[in-house]
Amino acid sequence: MLMIRLARIGARKQPYYRVVVIEKELARNGRPVEVVGTYNPRTNPATFELKRERITYWVSKGAKCSERVSKLLSLPEPAAAAAPTAPTASSAPTEPVTTPTPTAPVA
Repeated sequence: MLMIRLARIGARKQPYYRVVVIEKELARNGRPVEVVGTYNPRTNPATFELKRERITYWVSKGAKCSERVSKLLSLPEPAAAAAPTAPTASSAPTEPVTTPTPTAPVA
C-alpha cells in the first residue's frame, strides 16, 4: 500500500521535509517512489511546495495521505495567504488610553 507522507531531511534542530510517495511498510526515510513536494516549517510563515497534479494522480492509484500531508493539502495557496490586510478606521480605538500618574512618593 502506498502512502504520501513526510520524510525528514534537515539537520539536527533544523527540520526540513520532503513530501514523498512511499510504501507504507518502509522506514520514514526509505527509498521513495516519487518526491512530490517539500515542506519547511522554520520559515515564517512555513513554506511548502506541492506538485498537486502528481498527488492527485497517486491518490487516484490508491495512495493514502498521512494526517500532516492532508492538512498541508487543505491549506490555501501561499500567495493568497500572504496578502496582508490593512487596518480600517472602525478598528481604531475611540478614546485615547491614559495611564494614571502617581500623586505621592512611596516612602
